[in-house]
Amino acid sequence: MGKIKTLVFAGGAIHDFRGVGGAARDALAERAAFDLTYVEEDLNVLTQLDGYDLLVFHYTVGEITDAQKNGLLNWLASGKGFVGIHSAADSFRGCEEYRAMLGGYFVTHPRYREYQVSVVDEAHPITEGLTEFMVKDEQYILDYDPRVHVLCTALWKGAAMPVAWTKSWGKGRVFYLALGHDEPAARHEMFRLLLQRGALWAGTPSSES
Repeated sequence: MGKIKTLVFAGGAIHDFRGVGGAARDALAERAAFDLTYVEEDLNVLTQLDGYDLLVFHYTVGEITDAQKNGLLNWLASGKGFVGIHSAADSFRGCEEYRAMLGGYFVTHPRYREYQVSVVDEAHPITEGLTEFMVKDEQYILDYDPRVHVLCTALWKGAAMPVAWTKSWGKGRVFYLALGHDEPAARHEMFRLLLQRGALWAGTPSSES
C-alpha cells in the first residue's frame, strides 16, 4: 500500500488553530505512512477532497455551506477517513448532518487542568497496550451518540465522559479525539500517539471499528 494522502486542516475562531494544526502536522510527519498537505481557514477545500484518503480536522464554530457539507460527507462515505481534533466537536453548530457524522458535539468544559484519561478498550489498534495517563488540557463534555465505540474516558462530576471514539460513516471511518485545546496539549506525547494511531486506523481501508 502507498502512503496515506492526508489533508490536515485547521481554522476557526476561539482556539489557537495554528498552534494545534502545526502540532498535528508535526506529529503525523513523524510517521512515514503519511503524505501530508496542510491548509488553514479555507473551507472550500471540503469541495476538493478527491485524491485524499484522510482528513485531519481542527476547527471551531463557523458556518458550512451545503456544497462544503456534501463534499465532505459524500467523500467520507465513499470509504475515506476523518479525524476530528478537540473543537471539531464544536464546529458548524447548526449542521445536524455534520454532528451525526462526527458522533457527538460539545456541551461545556471545566477549567483547564490536569486530569486522568482511562483507556476502556485496550484491544483496539488505536489504544492497544495503553491503560491510563495524565494530561493537562481542556476536557470537553460531550453529548454523543451511544452507538459510537468509546476508546478512552475521563471523569467529570463522577461520570465517565468520552475522550476518544471511533465510528463509521457509510464506508468511511471516523476517529474523534477530544484532547488538543492548545499547542502544549497537542504536543503531549499521548496526544501525538493517539493522533498518529487514529490517523493510521482511519486512513487504512481495511480497518475495522
